Amino acid sequence: MKPDLFKRSRAVLTAVLAGALCVSAGVAQGAPDVDPKPHQDPMWRMVPKIVKDIDSPIIPDRNYQVTDFGAVGNGETDARPAIMAAVEQASEDGGGRVVLPSGTWLSNGPIHLESNIDLHVSDGAHLLFSPDPADYLPVVRTRWEGTEMYGYSPLIYAADVHDVAITGTGVIDGNEDSEFHTWHDKQEPDQLALRQMGFDGEPLEERQFGEGHFLRPSMIQFFGAERVLLSDYTVNNSPFWINHLVYTDDAVVRGLTVDSHYANNDGVDVDSSTNVLIEDNVFRTGDDSVVVKSGRDLDGRTIGRPSENVVVRDNDMGGEDGIALGSEMSGDIRYVFFTDNVLRSGASVIRFKGNLDRGGTVEHIRVRNMRVESFENLIWFQLDYPGELGGNFPPTYRDIVFSDFIVESANTVFEAHAPDAQPLQDVTLRNIEVKKAETPLIMENVQNLVFDNLTVNNERIDGTMSWQTVPD
Repeated sequence: MKPDLFKRSRAVLTAVLAGALCVSAGVAQGAPDVDPKPHQDPMWRMVPKIVKDIDSPIIPDRNYQVTDFGAVGNGETDARPAIMAAVEQASEDGGGRVVLPSGTWLSNGPIHLESNIDLHVSDGAHLLFSPDPADYLPVVRTRWEGTEMYGYSPLIYAADVHDVAITGTGVIDGNEDSEFHTWHDKQEPDQLALRQMGFDGEPLEERQFGEGHFLRPSMIQFFGAERVLLSDYTVNNSPFWINHLVYTDDAVVRGLTVDSHYANNDGVDVDSSTNVLIEDNVFRTGDDSVVVKSGRDLDGRTIGRPSENVVVRDNDMGGEDGIALGSEMSGDIRYVFFTDNVLRSGASVIRFKGNLDRGGTVEHIRVRNMRVESFENLIWFQLDYPGELGGNFPPTYRDIVFSDFIVESANTVFEAHAPDAQPLQDVTLRNIEVKKAETPLIMENVQNLVFDNLTVNNERIDGTMSWQTVPD
């Protein structure tokens, strides 16, 4: 949409809503209470079953103290050889708990986990990673912003594993002095090159981004995993995405404290993963708290692994955006449930992203019982970013319901921009109270947007609206 037309649309919609507020039977001032019985959405019945069906990792109950393998917890001696020796011994024995006791454990390089291993960071333990990127070579197979490649190893990495955990109330620290933190301003040439490779379908073996390149690794990444538990630890100073689940089935992320504020510091990224529970965590992040993704452009569509059956509940969130779906969603996202979360402050409470290179479908999303403090945007769909690489695969977003919110303040309540060829479809806002807002609604190419007891500035909106661009 051209900028001047966008401005006119915004003005018209604001005026239309103002009129609707004045004539609505549900106007708060002096109107009778006409609320129906609470709406029962049958899709929420899926949640108990999803949670119940998530299989927990099975790890033998035996300990491998890293000190028995020569580790010294003085923060200066490299403990990585001892940690990896403990992992290897435990793996040879059929699995167990690799224990970091109280102390500061320097790891000059990544920790690679094996099946049937619990890396236990005890109370008082501080796992500190080295600041030198050279320590995180050779390259490993990974997924970077939705495209597969070979790059610097994540600081904790587990590939093609089953029954794996990271537990304990200690601290996992990416190191505030890490050179990786300076790479955000250097990454664009590599970032664009990788995106082009994925878009063109170049062979994975040719996507090499090791020495001389500047794509930061995730803090913790599971790449092809079954039955994963992440619980209780604190993470800070992450170089990139923090807890990254790629091609992971049956995972629980519980009780974490994520306090990391560098660029692209998402708290949890669920990436082409299924049967995932994220609960009782505290997120203070430099980017989104919880994001659901499924791959980028042709690479994501070809792999074709959706993220589905994801439950996110009882979390305390504070970051740039609270929760997000996309923009890497080319392999589809479906059956995702957010419930009973608290969101503190930031840019957007809920953000859905996509562009014309993506393709993919996001559907059957439910968000309820959210307590929101102060954000610039409550709900924001930006689905029409121009295809950076010339693609014409408009993403599909449909069947999304937001219900039972209490919002203290949001500059804009609902903003949506979708491509002309693929409008946003079938979105409902039900029983939502926004105590203070400047702009109720901005929309472009939306079909069947339902308001069912949306209250903004103490006035009520009900009804159904569609708004589409008229072809020239």
